[in-house]
Amino acid sequence: MRLERFEFRAMGSPCAISLWARSREAAAPVARAGAREVDRLERRYSRYREASLASRINASAGSEAGVEVDDETAGLLDFAATAYRESGGRFDATSGVLRRVWDLKSGRLPEPAALRETLALVGWSKLRWERPRLVLPLPGMQLDWGGFVKEYAADRVAELCRVMGVGSGLVDLGGDLAVVGPHPDGSPWIVGIRNPRCPAEAIARIELRAGGLATSGDYERCMIVDGVRYPHLLDPRTGESFRAGPASVSVTAPHCLVAGVTTTTAMLHASAEVEGFLRAAGAVHLVVHQDGRVRGSLAGSAPARQDHGIGLPALV
Repeated sequence: MRLERFEFRAMGSPCAISLWARSREAAAPVARAGAREVDRLERRYSRYREASLASRINASAGSEAGVEVDDETAGLLDFAATAYRESGGRFDATSGVLRRVWDLKSGRLPEPAALRETLALVGWSKLRWERPRLVLPLPGMQLDWGGFVKEYAADRVAELCRVMGVGSGLVDLGGDLAVVGPHPDGSPWIVGIRNPRCPAEAIARIELRAGGLATSGDYERCMIVDGVRYPHLLDPRTGESFRAGPASVSVTAPHCLVAGVTTTTAMLHASAEVEGFLRAAGAVHLVVHQDGRVRGSLAGSAPARQDHGIGLPALV
């Protein structure tokens, strides 16, 4: 048996599928099937593709007819509804429209009037979701699937690998990880978590035998205006850049999808509150605070080494 790594790019991120197999030739069909599955989901749910289901749904905004969706999409919408409710509105799939006024490359804060106008289009409670029909009642409303489809794709690919007979592997979609299975000897994958203030270094190592891992941070995209740092994390409840949270949060869960939504929600908690939220949620987690403190149930859980050629994941 040998470990084979297949790299590709999808969903705006570098991706890799690492599989244990007899040979690269034996693993290649599984990796190709996994990459095709990621491409299928991107074609369906990317807002950047005019022919996608996501674009068709957003184009229907303002129409009482809405759009009738398939079972897979309905399942994702049910999940988004649950995440919105359980996060207290911090996870809101309608909040992508805020990017219209928050242009981090411009170096300018949104005009208050434009922000208020755009915020009026945000709110899961404003749409109507009655299986199988989805209605976005306000012209200009949008659904943004980017906050959870990549994590869902990682889970899908890991399950596909198992169905195709691979028992040991790791799926990495831009830092969203799903375990196919541990190494053939039963040992875990060792994954490095980037230091939010020094991305070339690992601030922690995490062991993964099953399930998924997701990490969110405040440093991927930001701008500084009058000496104040504004990260890309936008609070759906206020429309503002959220500046009171930790530097990064990592969560492991039985599914990468659950881990991803939990990290997104956690990042919109104040630093003093985030660990309490994660403990109350029963999340296995690691929090890096703004002052560099590392806390959580995953802190110090893995040896300070990097095994099996798995690099530092790029964070979402």
